[in-house]
Amino acid sequence: MLVPVFAFAQNTISGTVVSNDGGNLSYVEIFNKTNNTSLTTDANGAFTIKAATPQILVFYRDNYGLLEQTFSPGENITITLQKVISLNELVIQQEKFYSLTKMKDVDGTAIYAGRKTEVIDLQKITANKATNNTRQIYAQVAGLTINENSDGGLQLSIGGRGLNPNRTSNFNTRQNGYDISADVLGYPESYYTPPTEALAEIQVIRGAAALQYGTQFGGLINFKFQSPSQKPIEVVTRNTVGSYNLLTDFTSLSGTVGKFSYYTFFNYKQGDGFRPNSEFNSRNFFANLNYQFNKKTSLHFDYTMFDYLAKQPGGLTDYMFYQDMFQSNRNRNWFDVNWNLLALRLNHHFTDKSQFSLQLFGLDASRNALGFRVNRVANPDIEGTERDLLKGNFVNWGAEARFLQLYDINENSSALLVGAKYYQARNTGSQGPGSSGSDPDFSYAFDEFPNYANQNDYVYPNLNVAFFAENMFRLSPKFTITPGIRIENIRTKAEGYYRVINKDLADNVILDETTQENVTKQREFILLGLAASYKPDTMIEFYGNLAQNYRSVTFNDIRNATPSQTIDPNITDEKGYTSDIGVRGKLANKLSYDASIFGLYYNDKIGDYQTFIDGKFTRYRSNLGTAITYGFEALLDWNITNTFFEGSKFKWNVFTNTSITGSEYLKSEVPNIEGNSVEFVPLVNLKAGSGLGYKNFTCNIQLTYLSSQFTDAINSTSRKEDNTYGIFGEIPSYYVADVSASYTWRMLKLEAGINNFTNNYYFTRRATGYPGPGIIPSDPRTFYTTLQITF
Repeated sequence: MLVPVFAFAQNTISGTVVSNDGGNLSYVEIFNKTNNTSLTTDANGAFTIKAATPQILVFYRDNYGLLEQTFSPGENITITLQKVISLNELVIQQEKFYSLTKMKDVDGTAIYAGRKTEVIDLQKITANKATNNTRQIYAQVAGLTINENSDGGLQLSIGGRGLNPNRTSNFNTRQNGYDISADVLGYPESYYTPPTEALAEIQVIRGAAALQYGTQFGGLINFKFQSPSQKPIEVVTRNTVGSYNLLTDFTSLSGTVGKFSYYTFFNYKQGDGFRPNSEFNSRNFFANLNYQFNKKTSLHFDYTMFDYLAKQPGGLTDYMFYQDMFQSNRNRNWFDVNWNLLALRLNHHFTDKSQFSLQLFGLDASRNALGFRVNRVANPDIEGTERDLLKGNFVNWGAEARFLQLYDINENSSALLVGAKYYQARNTGSQGPGSSGSDPDFSYAFDEFPNYANQNDYVYPNLNVAFFAENMFRLSPKFTITPGIRIENIRTKAEGYYRVINKDLADNVILDETTQENVTKQREFILLGLAASYKPDTMIEFYGNLAQNYRSVTFNDIRNATPSQTIDPNITDEKGYTSDIGVRGKLANKLSYDASIFGLYYNDKIGDYQTFIDGKFTRYRSNLGTAITYGFEALLDWNITNTFFEGSKFKWNVFTNTSITGSEYLKSEVPNIEGNSVEFVPLVNLKAGSGLGYKNFTCNIQLTYLSSQFTDAINSTSRKEDNTYGIFGEIPSYYVADVSASYTWRMLKLEAGINNFTNNYYFTRRATGYPGPGIIPSDPRTFYTTLQITF
């Protein structure tokens, strides 16, 4: 009877993890460096690992020091972790590299227990990082839809669950925890996207994040930059060449000297695009400076500069796309962005269980759009005529304070979070005649066209004050429940004028009327939410959440700046709910999974439909009614190496990321909308891929498939022979495949790949304004090669 017991003991490493004050530590993360597997201790701090040879184990838990040690089979050990106030940033980075692809229940001054969270670890991804290839980078984030643009990855456009992907405007977008969009409420579009080459991870928290981060239905996307090197100085330079004269340079400089650390980079991009009139160039500079006063207090400063100029080839009609998607009939369209971000962060631990953070941030930015943009896309650009010029300036600043207190309920660690945010903006927008030339001249051409005046000129002074609180009650070692509340006070104003110009079919002006406006909208409301988590053991978690959401009307929802679109003057804010119920975890370090069902319920959903206004066919933007989006999402990642080749230097995994989504307009006063599908909702959204590696070589292949989706609430369709607009109709189903590989040798790393290697012709967007209007084709087959040198 003792023989099998003895044999089992000789092939296992078991033990208990305790703190330096003698108490058992539950849910300590353990990473096995010998075979690249991970697990966590149980509620009593116990663990058991099967092993026939000595193993290198790394132990980590929040607020405790990292411990790495080698253990032999047959040992029954007690591991003691030392409690610390704050950790060296390098240690945090190492721990993140080993952790699961979800946020911790409590991370810094934030609570994520019971939420649908996803973390993209950029160190583990083999992809075209030089152009921020969204298909590859976000491949394992469930249910995302993407607007693809041939601009070197200068802008990120992702949506999902029935949310318009355009410039990620339905997410709250942040970097290092602070806002980076043009105006969080009035114009939440992201003209600036951090380069993937500079990032450590991308955090995605779904709609329930609204209580902590703001009211967007999509949730939060936070770009977290790499941490400074522990060396006094480290240089990383990455140079990429690719199809259509793509050339990029990314050079970073980082280091740590005593209590001071820094991380800075400069990123340059240029390319021609695969269509005529598509050239672009950009410059991006970032500096992060940190000072650790003592174990309790640290100060962090960020500065970001982003500037780019792009020529835009315009959109296509259906006929033009299917005839030749490489063509362009726009030679005078330009887009210019200048972004300046500042942020100052203070982190302080009052005790080992109470933490405070204060974030001050500001934006000084501009966006200029110039070109010929008639809604009859097939009409050629007439040289020597005026162009339409839109100018936007964004000046805003804000402060966000958070306090988190850890405490025990029957010896179970719970957490209280309270916080407040102040946000003030004074942005301007105007529209008028641009010059008749072909160059990027972003000055109004009143001298050249004295009979033309500005179509609109506005100042938008916005103010937002919010208070929020959440409490994670750990009622037992296995069960947590987290209620939350957010109190919003929003004041948006529009001061200026707009012109209404109507023309007859012969293009003669029959009405030219100017209206002055001074509109103030004041709103106060309360958002509530509830999240729950149940972990029957260390390898599985059941989670669920329900939260109220709210989305303010934007500048573009109030004043029209696009000839192909008309705005309802009575348009109002969106309100509704988001929810997730799911299960996630691991099966014996061989299969990781996250499967959930979700629902989004909208009241007064804003959307577009086609109609006749003053004898013209146009897209009309209004509150369409009540809508619901629902579905099933599942991510499966199978580690074939751990299944069949445990301990081998050969690495092999396969993943599938599937989203099945349905939608319906439940109620609408607009004719022909009730019962229709919600726009931007493909029934099937599938990503699947496989990664192979041996020692320093890795290779990844991926397939993306989306079924067809509507682009307006009428669910209008189009024919390949349509040669007028291009802004109405479906986005047809498509698939696209990518392959990337990398090899590391000492200080050198070589990366190469083929995007869309099957050379499919497809599109993901029908634009109503820039860079269209019309169909915006996606890239055909492209190649890239990157050389990285670290010293």
